[in-house]
Amino acid sequence: MLDNTPILICADLQIEYLTDGRSHVINDADAIMSRCLRLMTYWRDNLWPVIHLKRIAQAAWFNPASNLTNWVAEFKPQPGELSFEHPLPSAYSSTRFAEYMGNIRSLNCVLLGFSLDETILATVVEGFHRSHRYQVVADAVACRRGLGDAVAYKSAVINVIDHFAGIRTSAELIGAGGRIAV
Repeated sequence: MLDNTPILICADLQIEYLTDGRSHVINDADAIMSRCLRLMTYWRDNLWPVIHLKRIAQAAWFNPASNLTNWVAEFKPQPGELSFEHPLPSAYSSTRFAEYMGNIRSLNCVLLGFSLDETILATVVEGFHRSHRYQVVADAVACRRGLGDAVAYKSAVINVIDHFAGIRTSAELIGAGGRIAV
C-alpha cells in the first residue's frame, strides 16, 4: 500500500440499525447510506483499501446469532476487502484490527457508518491514543434514535470527536480527489 493511500473504514453498516422497533434504529438512514455508498464506490473505483467493521456484542439488544448483525446488502465486503468483528464499541477490541492498524506505516483513515456515539467515537478516541489519525465524514455517520433532539445529539457527539479526529464532509473528500489532509 502506498504511504498516503486513504483507507476507508465502514463502521457497523448492519441490518440492526435499519430495523424499526429496535433500540439502535437510525432516523436518517437513507440519506446516510446514500453518502456511504457514494464514498465506498469512489474508494473502490480508485482501488483504495476498504475495511468493514461489524459489531458482534454479546448483549440482548445485539444478538450475534440473529440476522440483524448481517451487513446491509449494498455494503457487504467485496473480495480483497478486509472485515473485522468487534465485541466492544471500539474496533480496537478486535485483536486482528488492532494488530492490522498497528502494522500500517502511514495511517490515512476515513471513517463512516452507523453507531457514531459508540463504535465511531470509541474507535477514534482509542486510535488517537495510539497515534492513529482519522477523518470522520460528518454527513456519512449516524447515531441511533435518542429520546431527545437527534440533530443536537449528533452535533454534540461530532463536537467531541473533533478533539480526536478531523471532521470532513463527503463532498470535501470527493472534491479533494480523495487526498485527505491529516
